[in-house]
Amino acid sequence: MSLPQEIERRRTFAIISHPDAGKTTLTEKFLLYGGAIQTAGAVKSNKIRRGATSDFLEIERQRGISVTTSVMTFDYGDRLINLLDTPGHRDFAEDTYRTLTAVDSVILVIDCVKGVEAQTERLMEVCRMRNTPVIVFINKLDLEGQDPFDLLDELEEKLSIKVRPMSWPVGIGATFQGVYDLHSKGLRLFDPGKTKLEKASTRISDLADPQLDKLLGADPANELRASIELIEGVYEPLSIEAYRSARIAPVFFGSAFNNFGVKELLDAFVDIAPPPGPRATDQGEVQPDDKRFSGFVFKIHANIDPNHRDRIAFLRVCSGHFERNTYYNHVRLGKELRFATPTTFLAAQKTIVEEAWPGDVIGLFDTGNFKIGDTLTEGANFNFRGIPAFSPELFRELVNQDPMKSKQLEKGIRQLTDEGVAQLYTQQPGNKKIVGCVGELQFR
Repeated sequence: MSLPQEIERRRTFAIISHPDAGKTTLTEKFLLYGGAIQTAGAVKSNKIRRGATSDFLEIERQRGISVTTSVMTFDYGDRLINLLDTPGHRDFAEDTYRTLTAVDSVILVIDCVKGVEAQTERLMEVCRMRNTPVIVFINKLDLEGQDPFDLLDELEEKLSIKVRPMSWPVGIGATFQGVYDLHSKGLRLFDPGKTKLEKASTRISDLADPQLDKLLGADPANELRASIELIEGVYEPLSIEAYRSARIAPVFFGSAFNNFGVKELLDAFVDIAPPPGPRATDQGEVQPDDKRFSGFVFKIHANIDPNHRDRIAFLRVCSGHFERNTYYNHVRLGKELRFATPTTFLAAQKTIVEEAWPGDVIGLFDTGNFKIGDTLTEGANFNFRGIPAFSPELFRELVNQDPMKSKQLEKGIRQLTDEGVAQLYTQQPGNKKIVGCVGELQFR
């Protein structure tokens, strides 16, 4: 394929939410539809020993939360999807904020029971600041949650963005019967406890069709008709241009745990989400169709594979064509580096790749050359802008209890500072080492 075709084929996005809204569960259902996995791990079930596919660290398996961004690449139809599952917990928010610099759009997951929560508002502020397009997925419709119209009002009020429902629930909690897709005019009936892929929806070309009453019952059918009429009268039609410029957010309803409403969301996403776009540098914007390669490091992660003590720099390709075993310019160090084993990811699983294109996220084996924010180019000397740094809020003194392991301790702390997890300070007099972090959980 040509460079423009490779760019148009790619969709790179992050899934973000407040903790426990169902973000990682939704990620796994996307992987199911893409054929990347065959079964999803139950994130919080003690009866199932498997953890979530995208949660591969021990703390993630123990606590049932994501604490580090996972990258997953898979095909869906004629698209290549680069999906980044981010931490929801505020103690790891800086990892999420950096990840948002590497994506072109986001899917924001909302718990229908709890509505918009504090971390949701903070994440949305970052999206608005960057004009990042947002699709909202209101999750857990099989539980007794808030009225859908109240949730839409809350989204507009607290997140300061116009919304447009693209699907609509029939009932909620105990009365939940399914979801009506306003775009395809299809009704998908809910099958509780179903974990496999959804069946095709029933097409309802006219809401006045008596078949609707047979499928749902007279009262729920009439309530659906009234809701759709109100939606069409109150909410303006979806404009793809308005969505891509972050002025309006399409809203979908479903239950990720039951794999319900996920297909409508994924199908709409690949249709309307933006392909890789331009990126700001200290010398102007770089266009994705620029033939010269460029990219930036937004994350460094050590010990993805503990058996090999590897250290991987996550690089977002911004322009041109990356090729394996080719020398590229490390702008900060001013030297040429060659990469023999660039990889793509399915969480902890890595696959060596020969090439990568704008929008792709690849892993580069790092021996200590990279820091977060570093730029790689095909000869040019510029730096990408907008990768955030954070001031620590909590501090602990570092005490070495084994003087024979001083070098190992210094190396470990240096790795953590390079990864952006912690910052190291030296207090004088006494040469005390102080470690600063954003959140309490990062000390564990």
